[in-house]
Amino acid sequence: MNNPFDYIPGYECREAFAKLMDRLEAMKLSSRTEDVNFCNELADGKMLGVLIAEDTDGERHTLYAFSGQLGNGGFYHEGFVGPVFDYLQPDGYFKTHEAEISLQNKEIDEFENSKLTKIRNEYEHIKEQLTISLNDFKEKCRQSKAQRDAKREAGLTDDNEIVQMIRQSQFEKAELHRLKKRLAEDLQPNIDKFNDATARLEEMKERRRHDSEVLQNWLFSNFKLLNARGESRSLSEIFAETPMKIPPSGAGECCAPKLIQAAYLKGWKPISIAEFWYGKPKGGEVRIHGEHYPACRGKCLPVLSWMLQGLEIVPQLDTHSHSLTEHKPEIIFENEWFCVVNKPSGMLSVPGKGYEISLQQWLENHYEADRDVKVAHRLDQDTSGLIIATFGLQAYKAMQSIFATRKTEKTYVALLDGDYREKGLAEQGMIDLPISPDWLDRPRQRIDFENGKSAVTEYLFTEVSNGRSRVIFHPVTGRTHQLRVHSASSEGLGMSIAGDRLYGKATANSERLHLHAHKIEFTFPINGQHYCFECSVPF
Repeated sequence: MNNPFDYIPGYECREAFAKLMDRLEAMKLSSRTEDVNFCNELADGKMLGVLIAEDTDGERHTLYAFSGQLGNGGFYHEGFVGPVFDYLQPDGYFKTHEAEISLQNKEIDEFENSKLTKIRNEYEHIKEQLTISLNDFKEKCRQSKAQRDAKREAGLTDDNEIVQMIRQSQFEKAELHRLKKRLAEDLQPNIDKFNDATARLEEMKERRRHDSEVLQNWLFSNFKLLNARGESRSLSEIFAETPMKIPPSGAGECCAPKLIQAAYLKGWKPISIAEFWYGKPKGGEVRIHGEHYPACRGKCLPVLSWMLQGLEIVPQLDTHSHSLTEHKPEIIFENEWFCVVNKPSGMLSVPGKGYEISLQQWLENHYEADRDVKVAHRLDQDTSGLIIATFGLQAYKAMQSIFATRKTEKTYVALLDGDYREKGLAEQGMIDLPISPDWLDRPRQRIDFENGKSAVTEYLFTEVSNGRSRVIFHPVTGRTHQLRVHSASSEGLGMSIAGDRLYGKATANSERLHLHAHKIEFTFPINGQHYCFECSVPF
């Protein structure tokens, strides 16, 4: 079977998905309300999966799935496989205890917003009144002291009056102390009442937290997934061996686990799998309607690594055939401080988890050990072009500082799928869209206006040829996948970079990402010299 994290859909999967698209178009016109509602929900954005499986007689079958849940149908809709584990039965354990937790939520909200709020308001009102009384007495004491001080300064006091003034001051201090004590005693019942209510609220929240954790653990322990050997393992057991330890929400509910589990239960052997996005992108994700995407790594990599055991997977889960490079790096300049390298597409900048050699390792092999060579910045694995490596710690820190303070000018050239003129885009402009990681599907990034980091790109279209637009990029910031996301996002240029296997329309394993770091310019702080380097665009 193909690797669900590294693939181009096979002919059978593409044909099966095309048939599904035709079926969905027909369902939109259906007289059945559930069909129309189903299609409307899909249109808001959903991943759809296709699996080709073979039975014991060698006959092939097609299975379909949608990720997660949909509307009133929950896990089920005609023509699609059901869930790996249906925990949504109305009278089942999960829904029963979920209802209890929902009731706890309601009780907590009512207690916090009604009873506790009333007690807090009463406490603050009484405290305010007592504070006013205390401040009024302090003001009287202040005025009395001012009068005594004025008499002393004017010399209008005799020994007897001075004694009286001292007694008056002592009395006012004692009275102030008694007043503070009396007011504190008057306020204490309200403090006790407020503290009791706050403690009660914390007890209610702790009970809810405990019950939620118990329910979550029940779900993860009862969510059983098969592998090709017929062995079963729960989500809890699968994720216990990962750095996350606890399964993320929705684990096991994506298309691939549903499809593979359904095939195993029928005694069928999975042959080919593919997942396609349907509808609008959601939550800042960069998705294109009708395009295929790899399985998410955060939720699905641990799950599928278990479920695919016993099957031959091509390429293997721990390899990346697309990363194999056809060319070696080319050193185009070097001096005592740094070298400039033309990195080929497909080569990592620094060592990764796989076995393929990175530019850092290639340079270490090329130079002697005493050169202490270190890559000073990075390019995406699939991006080609100029990258700088330094010799020694002093040069490395100096180069790092000019990148950190944005004192470099970088120029990229790319080919985008589509004609910018047909999309009504300006020939020149700027994209300002914040970016954050998609934590459950690394290394993908997403548009995130709430928590994303600022990402700004200047662009200039130069020509259109064979349905593709050539563009020059000047990134003002240097976020991960910035140019790729700004290109593909519907809020950016709305045209993915040609050959982009993450955000675009990669049509073959052999097609590279058409993004090239063409030019870099900077002043090196150690010698004060200005440098400008270029390398030709290979596409």
